[in-house]
Amino acid sequence: MTKEHTPVEPLSPPTTDDDALPRALTRLVWALWLASVVVLGARLWTGADLTLGGVLRVDGLTAVMWVAVTFFSGVVYSYSRRYMAGDANVDRFFATLAAFTASVLVLVSADHLLVFLAAWTAMGLAMARLIGHVDDWESAHASAALARRYFLGGSGLLALAFGALWWTTGATTVSGVAAAIATLPESVVLAVGGALVLAAMVQSALVPFHRWLLSSMTAPTPASALMHAGFVNAGGVLLVRFAPVVTADDALPLLVVLIGAASALTGKLLKTVQPDVKGALGCSTVGQMSFMLMQAGLGFFAAALTHLVLHGFYKAYHFLSAGGAVAREAPETATERSAERSSSAVTLLVVALTGLVGGGVFALLTGEGTEGGSGLLLVLLVVLTVLQAARDVAARADLPAAIRYAGVPLVALPAIGVYAGVYTVVHGLLAGLPGVGHPEPLTPVHGVVAAAFLVVYLAVETGLYRCSARLYVALLNAARPSAGTLLTDTEDYQ
Repeated sequence: MTKEHTPVEPLSPPTTDDDALPRALTRLVWALWLASVVVLGARLWTGADLTLGGVLRVDGLTAVMWVAVTFFSGVVYSYSRRYMAGDANVDRFFATLAAFTASVLVLVSADHLLVFLAAWTAMGLAMARLIGHVDDWESAHASAALARRYFLGGSGLLALAFGALWWTTGATTVSGVAAAIATLPESVVLAVGGALVLAAMVQSALVPFHRWLLSSMTAPTPASALMHAGFVNAGGVLLVRFAPVVTADDALPLLVVLIGAASALTGKLLKTVQPDVKGALGCSTVGQMSFMLMQAGLGFFAAALTHLVLHGFYKAYHFLSAGGAVAREAPETATERSAERSSSAVTLLVVALTGLVGGGVFALLTGEGTEGGSGLLLVLLVVLTVLQAARDVAARADLPAAIRYAGVPLVALPAIGVYAGVYTVVHGLLAGLPGVGHPEPLTPVHGVVAAAFLVVYLAVETGLYRCSARLYVALLNAARPSAGTLLTDTEDYQ
């Protein structure tokens, strides 16, 4: 029996009645962004924190995240008004977006442990609802259920950590925990710190907790943009907020660096076997959040916060423009293959020089790494990031070679200058937070991590990893979304 196919009709512009709630919430979130900019300006001007009865605390971290969260939300809300037009549950979608935004705004300003935990849990439940927004897709329900289990597991880890902190210190606030952490036994610090790191890993979809992220592609594209630009960043916010706990024992930061390095390298490899745009972006998020975790483990919490904010801009843009990323390719001719081989050496030279100069510019502008220590690893991460960005620009076959090669340094180096400037501002805003101003000392383990990064990076960029069929199959299995979350019938998309 032949299945009847339903034709796809063009959507009509939303009417005033249909667009009332989305329009009101969009205007509200942009108004909140303007208010957040005022708060950030006041914080930069006065340097003073605002405490509200031990429940909320508006400090440098809060001010930065309020501006970022409301800006990303405003962009997503504005985009969604057209994208979700005609959806029967558009009001529910926008109401869930609003609940998500509100919970994040409370989370980044929470000082009381129970408020922090409640906001963390509400944020996860709202995101799971967005992932399963389409009622008619069984795969959407499966994706939402999977994500919800992960998120509630992360909340459970936080509840255990907070309960242990309250039981051993008597403190019920984040600031109270920071003041009392030095009095705790080493075993308690390790247990609580381990639970916090695991919760951050679940939230930020680090390997081996990346499955929920790769299985969440049933979410509407605006929800995916908000997920990758904001939701996963909460793992970094957690580590910055509880930096005194994470850095209280020398073993914990080193463990965080190792976990971040392993997840970053795995995420880069997983990206190479993704056949679709959103899957590749998901694996990219895994790698970028792993870099963020590494920066926190090195003690550069300002770098971690800067990374997650700028990554939010990058990933929100790529998800919202994913529909234009379809490539049209044809088999190469012998002449084209010869020209490609002849230009590869020039491309490699331009990309390598841009990466090295970019790392030097960052070190010069920020002072990180100029005196040795763990700052050298931070600079290495910057070099690798610039190399990847430069390679993407140099690979644009639709541009003439001269423009590509000249454009690589002209785009990458000013971008590094912007990154260094944002890092300097964020570093100043976080200066008053406990536990964030002391980079970890460099150890032989850090040297092994740096060497592993270089080896794997070269193996991926040169294609050497493709020589192992067993590795390829292992990567395919590791990158496969959970069964039941895939849309196997294209008619379901209609």
